[in-house]
Amino acid sequence: MKKRIAYISLYFFTVLLIFILQKPLFMLYNGAIEKGFGFTDFLHVMIHGAGLDAAMTGYLTAFPFLLILISIWFRRFPLKKILWGYYAFVATLVSVIFVADMGLYPFWGFKLDASVFLYIDSPKEALASVSIGFILLRVLAIVLLIVLNTWILLKITPSVLTAARKRVAATGAMLLIGGVLFIIIRGGVTESTSNVGQVYFSSEQFLNHSAVNPDFSLLSSMGKSQDFASEFNFFEEEKRAGLFDGLYPSTDGDSIIEVLNTKRPNILIILMESYGGTFIEPLGGIPDVAPHFNRLTEEGVFFTNCYANSFRTDRGTVCTFSGYLGLPTASVMKIPAKSRTLPSIAEELVKAGYKTDFLYGGDINFTNMKSYLLSKGYQRLTADKDFSLAEQTSNAWGVNDDITFEYLYNQLKDRKETPWHTAFLTLSSHEPFEVPYHRLDEQIPNAFAFTDDCLGKFIEKLKQTPVWKDLLVICLPDHGFYYPREGLNTSPRFYHIPMLWLGGAVKQPVKIDKIMNQADLAATLLGQLGLDHSSFNFSRNVLGSDYTYPFAFYSFNNGFAFRDSTGVTVVDNNSGNILLEEPAGTNTRIDKGKAILQSVYDDLGRR
Repeated sequence: MKKRIAYISLYFFTVLLIFILQKPLFMLYNGAIEKGFGFTDFLHVMIHGAGLDAAMTGYLTAFPFLLILISIWFRRFPLKKILWGYYAFVATLVSVIFVADMGLYPFWGFKLDASVFLYIDSPKEALASVSIGFILLRVLAIVLLIVLNTWILLKITPSVLTAARKRVAATGAMLLIGGVLFIIIRGGVTESTSNVGQVYFSSEQFLNHSAVNPDFSLLSSMGKSQDFASEFNFFEEEKRAGLFDGLYPSTDGDSIIEVLNTKRPNILIILMESYGGTFIEPLGGIPDVAPHFNRLTEEGVFFTNCYANSFRTDRGTVCTFSGYLGLPTASVMKIPAKSRTLPSIAEELVKAGYKTDFLYGGDINFTNMKSYLLSKGYQRLTADKDFSLAEQTSNAWGVNDDITFEYLYNQLKDRKETPWHTAFLTLSSHEPFEVPYHRLDEQIPNAFAFTDDCLGKFIEKLKQTPVWKDLLVICLPDHGFYYPREGLNTSPRFYHIPMLWLGGAVKQPVKIDKIMNQADLAATLLGQLGLDHSSFNFSRNVLGSDYTYPFAFYSFNNGFAFRDSTGVTVVDNNSGNILLEEPAGTNTRIDKGKAILQSVYDDLGRR
């Protein structure tokens, strides 16, 4: 039994070491020293990338582990003879991916992923930029690595295993090891599973990319790859273009309503978990759940007819910060190959001289959030691991809002370097809705009341600091919420959300009643700052001169809705049925919604 445990452990750590040693080679090949990176950067890359290396190693250990488990019941088990072919396969896979990733990175600027397969049908065009010598040298490197890796794995493998004396006990022990292997593959026991974003640790994208295991990047992206451009082809191109024309103006358009008294305010965006209009009294929500927010709507710029674009946090985050539409069949945040191509508010602000940071009290690796935020311009991230263990476990999702709001206040109250942009995602108003606050009897409204109480106290304290004078605070939800819970997330009520701009940078209180979307924040905010927002293809400056047709579009699980001044239509893509049409009798809203859906999938397919 000791021989089996020794072998499987040695195999695991040998493959893990191969992956870890690939990182400095990748960095050296791609000019890390010339770029000014030193020994500590190499070390950080290897340490931060080790978790994903271990997960990939776990996958490659699964087959040898299965053979070890079976061998317990055989008198003589020829392990090396059986594994020879598997080792050759693993060595080939690891070597080809490593050399391809290392060689392609200078051309692509991102890690190897499923997009490489788009070039297989046109190898001549794909190789047009490189010489025969370039290719032959890399083929030679692959062959040498295959031979070396196969030889190493064969050297550590016992030729024959004999049956275990206590077979049942040995099987039980190996199954326990299998459980550990499963946890390693999964990436731990927290909500998030192994994903590319978990290794991101720096504002330098080269270091983040160097930490990513290329095998994991390729295989995980293959599982998520879709031919987006081929989906939802409702119309011929000419008709689609005609229906889509004018819905999302491509020009910057001057802001005809100026709501700020400065072009360079410090900007705090508070993305409020699930905080839809259901609990906002001025929007027809349940009274007394959010008294602070209700009061604050009279003090700032209150957008009363705003609709979320999607129904989950990962999607709503991208809609908010990248001004992109939510998709009914995919989460762009979970597809780094696509999300990295999107524009973002933070990126545009960095170009204008802003310092940026992001705060979230939960697991920032969840749904690839970390990689998205770092790739989209957030220079510093604060998450659950930056708090004490007691604070990390104060909520099922991480750090409760009272703690993170207090942390945020302490970070901002004396901040001197300007301009800055901070984003903060709350979490307490999320199931299981257990919070250290008991003003309301019903559990769910009470959780939302807790976040409102935290927000109200935070704003009042911030008003007493010098920071308030040039500050713009933007509050809006990541998505809505339907209460009582029997409501469906296809209803317009679920998507109706508040958006509120507060702070000393706001000229005066005003209500904006135009129908709009959460994704319009990007163009509207940048328009107020006089910054370019032409790269945000699906975000509109609702305070601009070209916003002449107010409407809202949102999606749910394979369905969409379109709302304008004539009414609302909700469509289920699975069946093609109309779930809601008020008033009935027109296909105009359906056609426009379909044209938007087809257009955004075409856009994503091109990225």
